[in-house]
Parts: sequence; C-alpha cells; structure tokens
Amino acid sequence: QVQLVESGGGLVQAGGSLRLSCAASGRTFSNYVMAWFRQAPGKEREFVAAITWSTHYADSVKGRFTISRDNAKNTLYLQMNSLKPEDTAVYYCAARGGRYYKTKREDYDYWGQGTQVTVSS
Repeated sequence: QVQLVESGGGLVQAGGSLRLSCAASGRTFSNYVMAWFRQAPGKEREFVAAITWSTHYADSVKGRFTISRDNAKNTLYLQMNSLKPEDTAVYYCAARGGRYYKTKREDYDYWGQGTQVTVSS
C-alpha cells in the first residue's frame, strides 16, 4: 500500500510557473514507477509525465514540464514552466509497480487526491 498526497497547486497567470509535489508513504518509494496525470472539467484523465530510470512526457508538455523524484525524501515533483490556460486541470500523482511506465490511468495502482492548477489568460 502506498499513500500519495499532492501539494503545490494554485492560480497562476499564463507564462508563469508552479512546482507540484507528491509526498509518498508506505512501501518503498524507489520501487515504484511514478507519474503525473491531469483531468480538466469534462475531459478524461490524461497522462502528463512519468519517471523510471528516465523521464517521459506527453507531447503537450514536453519542453515546459520537468518530472523528478527524490527517493531519500519519498517525494515526486513536477516543475511546470510557461504555463498555458489549457494546462488548467486537477493534477494527480500515481504509482505503479514494475519497471516500465504506462500512459493509461488503469495501469496505475495508487493515486493521490489531486491538486488544482488554474492558469489565467
């Protein structure tokens, strides 16, 4: 069992930056593939980024977002730069066992409660 708690969301103007954090507790954090997803109103939850031994990004955020993890602190991060109004969503961190990342929500075993990110134009 892994418990995940996101923080760092908020309201920011277009072009601004935010850093999200996801604190993990429970089983050994380093054993899990970690990812960020987001869900905008009326839309499906979509993959944003994942981290294994390397990092992986959705095309829509590539070059603007950076995923990282600190295994000593059991924390996952998402640095978001050059934010756009279309980045507005609830952002969730997720964990799955194994070595490989996936981009579908059903492939992840554990989820946080989400943190709201709102980007104004």
